[in-house]
Amino acid sequence: MTSTTIRPARHRSLGDHTWQADAVCQSTEYNPVDPETFFPAPDETEKITAAKALCRQCPVRRACLDAALEGNDSDGIRGGLTEEEREPLHERIAHRLDYSRVNDTIAGRDVHLTKAERRAVVRAAYRHGVTEQRLAWLLKITEEHAQKLYRELRRALSHGDLNQPMIDAAPSEADGEHLGRDDFGTAA
Repeated sequence: MTSTTIRPARHRSLGDHTWQADAVCQSTEYNPVDPETFFPAPDETEKITAAKALCRQCPVRRACLDAALEGNDSDGIRGGLTEEEREPLHERIAHRLDYSRVNDTIAGRDVHLTKAERRAVVRAAYRHGVTEQRLAWLLKITEEHAQKLYRELRRALSHGDLNQPMIDAAPSEADGEHLGRDDFGTAA
């Protein structure tokens, strides 16, 4: 299942790490924090509890979770979640579809996109008459690749294939677990 949102948000740009300066886990003279607190062994419940308590106070918790998911970072506690708690989110991140991220990209922001969001950018760009050159710039691809994407989209439109989901098969919901946009932070 694809997680879809349309809420407005300010998304981190690609390579943006400025949010780290505001993180509670950053050790300062007045706030000494042991970084090892965020890399506990699975049986170190006191360290896990302490790390999560710090994360709950953090103003950039969502950005931290985004960075961990988008960077496929599976070590330590990030965004208030342990490695095990983030695992299902890592598995589903490629299927995230957040239209605010798509709109930010069309507007020229350098946002980390999932496969589903990249396809949505192509559709939105085509619908709004964005040139192939601009699409290439937005998605950081060659003009030839942008031409190919538009050609495939035109073919799908002429055959009515857009009624079919344009995403790869999402992981099965057979386990009864449903992950919504709040499970992904602002990354979703």
